[in-house]
Amino acid sequence: MEFVTYSLILIGLALFVLLTAAAYSVYLERKVAALIQQRVGPNRVGPWGLLQPLADVIKLILKEDIVPSVADKFVHFIAPIISVTIALVVMAVIPFAKGDIAMTEATGGFLVIADVNIGILYVLAITSIAVYGVTLAGWSSNSKYALLGGLRSSAQMISYELAMGLAVVSVIILTNAKFGGAEGFLKPSAIVESQRFAWNAFINPLGFLIFVVCAFAEANRAPFDLVEAEQELVGGFHTEYSSMKFALFFVAEYIHVISASMLITTLFFGGYLLPFEGLLGVETWPAWLQITAGVSTFLLKTAFFVFVFVWVRWTLPRFKYNQLMDIGWKKFLPLSLANLMLIALGSAIYIMATAG
Repeated sequence: MEFVTYSLILIGLALFVLLTAAAYSVYLERKVAALIQQRVGPNRVGPWGLLQPLADVIKLILKEDIVPSVADKFVHFIAPIISVTIALVVMAVIPFAKGDIAMTEATGGFLVIADVNIGILYVLAITSIAVYGVTLAGWSSNSKYALLGGLRSSAQMISYELAMGLAVVSVIILTNAKFGGAEGFLKPSAIVESQRFAWNAFINPLGFLIFVVCAFAEANRAPFDLVEAEQELVGGFHTEYSSMKFALFFVAEYIHVISASMLITTLFFGGYLLPFEGLLGVETWPAWLQITAGVSTFLLKTAFFVFVFVWVRWTLPRFKYNQLMDIGWKKFLPLSLANLMLIALGSAIYIMATAG
């Protein structure tokens, strides 16, 4: 019963933080864009414009919800809900910190909603069905512009999922090698713990680069935002959406950005691990201090990668559609396969060396 209570508390806190962070990611985006373009950005609603996200939410709630008369109304209604739900549930297996407190007793000492044995496979499965929200939104609108946006989304996500999946497999191989083939190497918590001596970004830099670029494509972020290329598709898959349904797609996009940043942090940048944990003697600290330091470290790393997503959007121009597909199939897929073979070979040598 206590486990259920603690899980519900953690789910509530995580949802509150994630949804608030998604709202203020829009504020961050507008401020960074203004800085890059030598403008001011939002500065009217509240001190330094900090209440602008709240004003935007109120405005969208009060707007009229218009549904095309020829649309499939049920699918049109459910599509944005699918997008948001899929974006939210990824965080269920991401470990935020480690420390022996009452809340972490049932999860092996990790501050995580569900420390399941196949956590990383769960992440891959969930992210692979994220395409349905966008595709169904384009189809249900009964608009050629929205339909083209949805079809582009399907092609783009399938193209980059392959390379992303292979980059994740390279991380799994490294984790398995470090744990000596013990069970549980598919847990995100195990992936983080395997990085105590060196983060995967330094051991597997090509896999890190591939994963980050594919994360941009999966989140439909510039320069991979062909799904909603305004000059070609009049807004893309959400052309026929308004009010809060329209807002939900943007919430889903920014939650995807935050979730992708959490995954990059977990898989390649040591998750909740502080730099030089051994020298700092973190394992000897009180449990509450370990939890505080772990959560703070994890959030800071995640915030940095969210900033990188915003920074890249206002720096690089959008690819053409043929360039987008060419990079996914002809560049990243062969590179990820070659990287996987190199990591597998290196891991085999490491296992033989340590076994002897």
